[in-house]
Amino acid sequence: MEEITEKQIRRKKASEKLLAYQGIQINYNLPCIEDDHEVLLRKKREIEDRALALWYVALKGDGVEEEILYPLRKEYNLYTKFSPKELLFAHADAYTPQTSLNFTWRYEALWVMLWALGYVEELAYPSNVCDVDKVVSIIYTKTETHFREETHLISKEEILDEADLIYRYHWACVEARIKGEEIPCGLDAAVVYERHYALNWLIRYGNQDWDNITTDT
Repeated sequence: MEEITEKQIRRKKASEKLLAYQGIQINYNLPCIEDDHEVLLRKKREIEDRALALWYVALKGDGVEEEILYPLRKEYNLYTKFSPKELLFAHADAYTPQTSLNFTWRYEALWVMLWALGYVEELAYPSNVCDVDKVVSIIYTKTETHFREETHLISKEEILDEADLIYRYHWACVEARIKGEEIPCGLDAAVVYERHYALNWLIRYGNQDWDNITTDT
């Protein structure tokens, strides 16, 4: 096991300082996340593909009609971008309300992808859902080529800072749920979960594919 670096410790302490300021319970025993040199981020094109797939499944989960979805699948060549579970959902004519809801929550994961690609300025405190209209329009108003041309991958350091912070937010949410307590300080546990899921994918946590990402706390 590699020795913990000063940068990892500084990142952990910065997250803990912010949580303390926000009044959120801190587990000081949670470890540091991986150091910068240990992490190989997803490639920009891979993140673009993931954003397009998430955009579609969230739209379908949200109840957008097939006459709108069908041309989107073709225009953005989406069948080549879906994960296995997304592909099943894309083909499905009928599905449960819970399945629909689960995919609608992918707007939050998409928000993280758009942030990583430079379309969203910041990931604000996770107390509210993202701006769905903005999420949809960022891609809907562009061709696939245009969408890719306007992306620029933010730094690994920024992504790891957020990955460390959301890890600790998620622990606080899970701890509150286990104890039967209210989620602290207005955090939205579902938003926190989706962000954690997306960020773990971005940093290749456990080298897991999209359908099997774990959000350990």
